[in-house]
Amino acid sequence: MTKNRKLLLGGVAVAAIAGVAAFVLPMTPSGEAAAPTAEAQQSAAALTVSVTEPQTAIWPVEVRANGWLTAWQEVVISAQVGGQMIETVNADVGETLNKDEVLTAFSRRSLQNDIQQLEVLLESARASLELASADADRARKLSSDSAISQQQAAEYLSTERKAKADVSSAEAQLASAQLDLDHTVVKAVTGGVVLSRNAAVGDVVSAGAELFRLVRDGRVEWQAEVPLNQLRNIEVGTPVSVPTPLGDISGKVRRISPSVSESNGRVIVYVALTPPDEMVQPKTGIMISGVFKVGEREALSVPSSAVVMQDGFSYVFMLEEGETTKVSRSRVETGRRQDDQVEIISDLPPDAQVVRAGGAFLSDGSVVRISAADDETNVEAKP
Repeated sequence: MTKNRKLLLGGVAVAAIAGVAAFVLPMTPSGEAAAPTAEAQQSAAALTVSVTEPQTAIWPVEVRANGWLTAWQEVVISAQVGGQMIETVNADVGETLNKDEVLTAFSRRSLQNDIQQLEVLLESARASLELASADADRARKLSSDSAISQQQAAEYLSTERKAKADVSSAEAQLASAQLDLDHTVVKAVTGGVVLSRNAAVGDVVSAGAELFRLVRDGRVEWQAEVPLNQLRNIEVGTPVSVPTPLGDISGKVRRISPSVSESNGRVIVYVALTPPDEMVQPKTGIMISGVFKVGEREALSVPSSAVVMQDGFSYVFMLEEGETTKVSRSRVETGRRQDDQVEIISDLPPDAQVVRAGGAFLSDGSVVRISAADDETNVEAKP
């Protein structure tokens, strides 16, 4: 390439650059390109944000807690007679029972034989009593005429008393045996749902062995573990709502434990649940969360998207008044939550212009540009 050709190409490039500069940058009266204005620089550097004002409304005051679903009362049904074999089992886990419904039955033959023997002993004791009573009656008559000695009369009277005692003892043994026979048929002492079953056909039970365990009346309660510092607003009768996949279950506080757990510092609050009629009774042994509705209080809130977590603290960004639209970062303390709103419990001006979203991309003193939708809203709001 010749020297003249290189000079020609260089001149064309310089002219092109100058033309672009003249198009982009405004020219001064002297013909020089003007520097970008402050507004242009701000517009180029600003992040477009949307702002909102805090809202004031009456919110419910709630205490949230976790706890276990347990039986309101557990009923243990045990064998009251021992040494007998189980012949039938009529109930299984999960079944709903009525009061006096037969759960299981034991063999009865050995007890029936014992009853027959005791009946024979009772008849013998009664016969001995009749003979002793006859002798005692004669002794009473003859002792008055001095026909027999006082010692003989006393012996007849003592024999009568012993015979009466033998009859009473035989009757008691027979009644006890009859009671054991009645206990071979095990019934539900109350209605409820079978929680566990330890009875099996062919087992030889011992007296006192647990056969069944029931949830009394099928009632399940929530035993909530409440921190001690949140217990002051909870009392007997406080309404409770427990969310479940099948719908919310309502309830009321039935009892509050008088002691605090040494392991976690929490207090057990017993909540009686009332599921809707169409809902199946909840199962026991499940850890769930619930809400105690302890009252209502005014709340100053902002959208949850306006609260930014930085350095382990909560912050909001607010517009600063001035020639340049900047934001300042303010640390806040949050409280209750409702829908997409978060309560601010620290000082926050009720007329503050809070950045609605995008705070994670801002820092204290960042230059921002208000979105067009917010500008129109502000214009319309002016008198």
